[in-house]
Amino acid sequence: MRAVVARGLDGRCEVAGKQVSGFLGEGLVALLGVTHGDGEDQAQKMARKLAELKLLRGERNALEATAPVMLISQFTLYADTAKGRKPSWSKAAPGPVAEPLVERVAELLEDRGLVVARGEFGADMQITFTNDGPVTLVIDT
Repeated sequence: MRAVVARGLDGRCEVAGKQVSGFLGEGLVALLGVTHGDGEDQAQKMARKLAELKLLRGERNALEATAPVMLISQFTLYADTAKGRKPSWSKAAPGPVAEPLVERVAELLEDRGLVVARGEFGADMQITFTNDGPVTLVIDT
C-alpha cells in the first residue's frame, strides 16, 4: 500500500461537477494506492501512519489536532514508467481487491475518532486543496 499525503487546507472532492466530500481548515489529503498482496496488515499500518504521523503545524498528528483526512483512491501511484512513454498499471490491484482495502483504511481512521472525507472509488474526481507548507510525503507499508 502506498500513499501520497499532504498537509492541506480546505480540501474538496468533486465528481461530475458536484462536491462529494471535503473539509474546512487544517487536515490531511491522502491519495492511496493498493497493490497485489496488500491486505488487513497493510490497511492497519497505513491507518496508523495517517493518524499518528506528526505532519500538522506544531508537530501535531491528525489525532491530536482532531484534523480530518480526505482519503482518495489512486491506482496511478503504482504506475510503472520504466519502459516507453505509456505507463503500465499492472502493479495496481484491481478494483474488487483495492476498493474494500481503501474503505478499510477509512473505517480504521474513523474507529480512532477521525472524520474521513472519502472520494468516489473508480470515478473521475477533481481534488482541490491548498498544500500547506508545502508538506507532502510518500508512505509505503
